Amino acid sequence: MKFKSLYSIFVIAFVALLTVSCNDSLDQIGFTIQPGEDRLKIEIDTLSLQARTVQVDSIYSKTQYPVLGEYTDPVFGTIKSEYIGEFYFPEGIGFHDNAAIDSVSVQLAYTTLMGDSLSPMGLSVYEVTKSLQGISNYSDIDPAEYADMSAPLGTQTFTGKNSTYRTETTTNSSTGTTYTYTVYEINVKLPSAIGEKFLAEYKKEDHGKLADADNFRTFFPGLYFTTTFGKGAILGIDLTSLSVHYKYNDEGGSSTGADTIRTATMSLYITPEVTQINHIQNKNDQLLAPSSEYTYLKSPAGVITEVTFPFSEINNKLKSQALNLANFTMYAMPEPDEDIMVKLSPPSYMLLVNKDSLNGFFENKKLIDNVTSFLSSGFDSSTYSYQFGNISTMANHYNEKNEGNPFDLVYYLIPVNVTFATDAYGSTTTTPISIGHSMWPAAVRLDKREGSLKLDMIFSNF
Repeated sequence: MKFKSLYSIFVIAFVALLTVSCNDSLDQIGFTIQPGEDRLKIEIDTLSLQARTVQVDSIYSKTQYPVLGEYTDPVFGTIKSEYIGEFYFPEGIGFHDNAAIDSVSVQLAYTTLMGDSLSPMGLSVYEVTKSLQGISNYSDIDPAEYADMSAPLGTQTFTGKNSTYRTETTTNSSTGTTYTYTVYEINVKLPSAIGEKFLAEYKKEDHGKLADADNFRTFFPGLYFTTTFGKGAILGIDLTSLSVHYKYNDEGGSSTGADTIRTATMSLYITPEVTQINHIQNKNDQLLAPSSEYTYLKSPAGVITEVTFPFSEINNKLKSQALNLANFTMYAMPEPDEDIMVKLSPPSYMLLVNKDSLNGFFENKKLIDNVTSFLSSGFDSSTYSYQFGNISTMANHYNEKNEGNPFDLVYYLIPVNVTFATDAYGSTTTTPISIGHSMWPAAVRLDKREGSLKLDMIFSNF
């Protein structure tokens, strides 16, 4: 591996530098007054680690960008994702006087998809009949507890790249570069009765429950979206919108002062201010079989890898020497070339988090502390690896916490989405500002063979 070679060179250079620094015959300054037994000594060691694949029952799946669809991978199994969500009712929105409902529809807009873009799939939309306030924010929720599943409000057959699309552009403010991209939409017609219900409530004194966002959430709890057939594609939904189209009489509104009939739309969106949760189902049986060679990672809500750091095996060194460097790199194993149908790619980033510190990490929007949690660099396709760099702070912290007594640590490797801060010029930095479960389908096989899964360490003492 390229990184292994670079690391070996680094270690040799590091040791050589320290050796030269300690050699009186090369430089007498400083060391002539230092007793020989007090001189800096360097020692290199390697700790073999253990790992296994662990099934995840559920993950924190409250999200701004849900995934929708079903896909079967020949190696990594099946993923099915659907979502349930509320619509935000902004202040000041409403109907014109003399409004008459024309139609109601819901639109799902997306720019990313995975799988067969021409494979037919079926979308069904169900009415949520129970408030989502207090709902579990985890991927194992049962939407049937909240939605009327007796009959869908609307259905639509679609393909990933369907005929409804538009082209949009965006400009990078710092560079002035303009990007063009395609936005696809799935449009589903819903009963006009939904619009009639909204209009009747709006006509009540003080607009009834259409007076503010909180009351609206109880009046219209939301919609549930699922695919009913087709296993060819997964969509990354960027925006879900509900449109109530209506006509109204604009009295004296024409250029001649005559009455005129106009059209308008009340548009509502699922936004970060309200609840939106992915319900995810996986079939991972083939990934959970014990293996002496590899473990698996799969998102969303699939499997993770558990890594054990047996620091008890080097307890004497941790008590008597300073651990200066503990380099951790997790290597992946490419799928065989013959598996041309494999579509799931390795996750972009991995979180290494203490098993005991996982609870509340994502829910409380925590960031890494480089003791109980570490973030890998981006997946390196040239070395097929995730590099965590120097994690010596982990061992040193728990060695102090355990007062020199032997200890082992169990950490999880979890696929994550990361948002990085930008500088004053609009360029992305290496500072993460948010870390969340990866909701986009991804999977990788990790190398746990002897000699591959290890912690390379450098100790020093005086």
